[in-house]
Amino acid sequence: MSTQSDSTISRSGTPASEEQLVRAVLDRVYAAWEANDADAFVEAYADEATAQLPGASLPNRAAIHATMTTVFAGELKGTRAVHEPRSVRFLGDDVAVVISQSAIVFPGQSEPAEPTRAFDTWVLSKRTDAWRVEAFHQCPQSAN
Repeated sequence: MSTQSDSTISRSGTPASEEQLVRAVLDRVYAAWEANDADAFVEAYADEATAQLPGASLPNRAAIHATMTTVFAGELKGTRAVHEPRSVRFLGDDVAVVISQSAIVFPGQSEPAEPTRAFDTWVLSKRTDAWRVEAFHQCPQSAN
């Protein structure tokens, strides 16, 4: 029987501090989005990370960076993304899966536009004591 209190252990039995570190990675990604900073956006991504988005399949960090540079200068300029992690599950000491919901808030809006609401799946790995995004998948919440 563990002597740690329930507040320091996540639901998966992994220390809550690891869950906080995983969540902090996503917080940094979304803060970089708000700053429209593609360099900071990809800092948390592994070199061979993949991103599957509606209409786009990005095979690595360089492709993710190039895409974010383009959209931050164009259609997503001045936007911010909001996210709400729904669960963080550890598959071991060094792999985490995060299920979340996200949406884009365009300039002049106080709430996200309904068509931008999405379900997200993040896969992160712990590499030399730092969590890195290995894979991201997003699908729209509605088909409309």
